[in-house]
Amino acid sequence: MNPNLARLQPYPFEKLRRLFDGIVAPADLEPILLSIGEPRHVTPRFIGETLAAHLDGLSSYPATLGSLELRESIATWLSWRHGLPQLDVNKQIIPVNGTREALFAIAQCVIDSRRPNAKVLCPNPFYQIYEGAALLAGATPVFVNNLPEDGFRSNYDALPPAALADTQLVYVCSPGNPSGRVLRLEEWKRLFDLSDQYGFVIASDECYGEIYFDDDAPPSGALAAAHRLGRFDYRNIVMFTSLSKRSNVPGLRSGFVAGDAHILKDFLLYRTYQGCQMNPAVQAASTVAWGNETHVAENRRLYREKFADVLPILASCLDVGRPEAGFYLWARTPLSDTEFARRLQAEYNVTVLPGSFLAREADGVNPGAGFVRIALVATCDECVEAAERIAAFCRKLSS
Repeated sequence: MNPNLARLQPYPFEKLRRLFDGIVAPADLEPILLSIGEPRHVTPRFIGETLAAHLDGLSSYPATLGSLELRESIATWLSWRHGLPQLDVNKQIIPVNGTREALFAIAQCVIDSRRPNAKVLCPNPFYQIYEGAALLAGATPVFVNNLPEDGFRSNYDALPPAALADTQLVYVCSPGNPSGRVLRLEEWKRLFDLSDQYGFVIASDECYGEIYFDDDAPPSGALAAAHRLGRFDYRNIVMFTSLSKRSNVPGLRSGFVAGDAHILKDFLLYRTYQGCQMNPAVQAASTVAWGNETHVAENRRLYREKFADVLPILASCLDVGRPEAGFYLWARTPLSDTEFARRLQAEYNVTVLPGSFLAREADGVNPGAGFVRIALVATCDECVEAAERIAAFCRKLSS
């Protein structure tokens, strides 16, 4: 077996299952699950109808590069959404089966095992795929703490030059999971400058980029920042996003990678061997999804409504504020995050995720400790009910 498999940690939800072992939640309270970032708004009907109408595509093998129609739909969306000139649909865009598998695969493609001490930088807290991808590629993940006193930003200048010299890949998540923080243009510029200096690839995870609060001020991504800074070839930059959260289709497993044509040429070669072509029916459904913004605006409205109703309740008892984007609340807890989550489950049948499960200890601190992640993915009524139970729990703790 690959010895690096032994370096993988249990996934956060496996840790949560173990934490809750033996708990019998109150039977008179309906369970409310706010621990996992799984969108639960209704999937738009037109996406399902298109999927069903193209089932005849199952009779043929799909191309690794996907259909021209899908790539053109993605290119048009990128131009509209991020103000970019039309990308080369043959060289700068690759459809993928969701960001999860592509974020993992890019490390396997990018990491050069011939170079000693290969490192991959990850925000901390982080999406655990980054760590697993680095380890299974034979690299060492380096965790860059995102701390509240630093505005939950990644301070790459605090890293030793030797660590940066060994860095081959940097994962960036903007809007961030779990903080919801959006990178500023000056932060992108500093990261691009470091990439020029040290030669590492930037993998920008933007899967929460379509859930924000001001329709007139959408978050800017890596390619948009690069274009504004005159990096018209998107050198060493690849961005990842998907339809899962934007269009409420997590089961469709559909997204794309876009950016540096030189990197994507090798990534396409890698994926040809990996065997991860997108189902033709899924391609057809994805093509129409990227071409429709009406349902995305409605999706944002539903999240805005939940935040507006839930935040006043939770802010009365927890240190928590509205994120810049995304659908998570990152709340500081009055006792350890694991004990808070365990007792909340046991006493009020509300499931949240301890922040320490999303982070690793680095520089003597686990930056997720003392926080819980609350995913506002349930219905508005359920989220309000959960908030009221959390508030009652907090009052009980302080009495």
